[in-house]
Amino acid sequence: MGFKDKVVIVTGASSGIGAAVAVGFSSEGARVVMVGRNESKLASVAARCNQPLVVKADVGNDEDARRIIDQTIEHLGQIDILVNNAGVLAYGNLLSGNLIESYDKVMRVNLRAVVMLTALASSYLINTKGNIINISSVSTFCPQSGNANMSMYAASKAALNHFGMSAAAELAPYGVRVNTICPGPVVTNILHNSPGFVNWNDFKEKTALKRLSQPEEIAELVMFLASDKAKAITGTNHVTDNGYLLRSHL
Repeated sequence: MGFKDKVVIVTGASSGIGAAVAVGFSSEGARVVMVGRNESKLASVAARCNQPLVVKADVGNDEDARRIIDQTIEHLGQIDILVNNAGVLAYGNLLSGNLIESYDKVMRVNLRAVVMLTALASSYLINTKGNIINISSVSTFCPQSGNANMSMYAASKAALNHFGMSAAAELAPYGVRVNTICPGPVVTNILHNSPGFVNWNDFKEKTALKRLSQPEEIAELVMFLASDKAKAITGTNHVTDNGYLLRSHL
């Protein structure tokens, strides 16, 4: 897909969608920068890649964000693709008293970190006519009245969608594309890492196709949008949800 020797930064690369994206790009000859907080999980995924640059970092920390970009340039000399995949889920609602705590946690990682990394990487992406892929969520299109504990998560992802379009408009004159992917239920460990775990089969029944996606399916869409096959696509929010949104109308 034309990724040989391209430098690709993937945040949240230690598991789930990020791991699949890192392995996918590496298999196509890209030089992958894997970013994550869990050193042992990063090492496990790195073993499936071809000599990746592994950066243990918290994207929500400004100094760590700067270090991600600095180490990429120091070791690899350029940035061609930035995949903002790292995300967290925090529960809270208006009546529980912990809504602001939930807001602060998800906004720091799901939005602010993306803004920070995008700002830091933009000049290098302009040099390579590169592109950015943000990983959002189908929850951005769903009012959370039936699942109010996720309202701040959904809000952070909705803000990410809008930021992606704004960044695309700003960077288009420089030849840099920005697109966002909004997956429906994907079997990852994001729910396992959060309190109140919901069985994945519960989500399967909420999709029109009665199936869940695997991380590799999202990785394939990431790679398509990052490739020259999608050279006309920018400023978009792509839904891949097995008919999760459609289900509410059936």
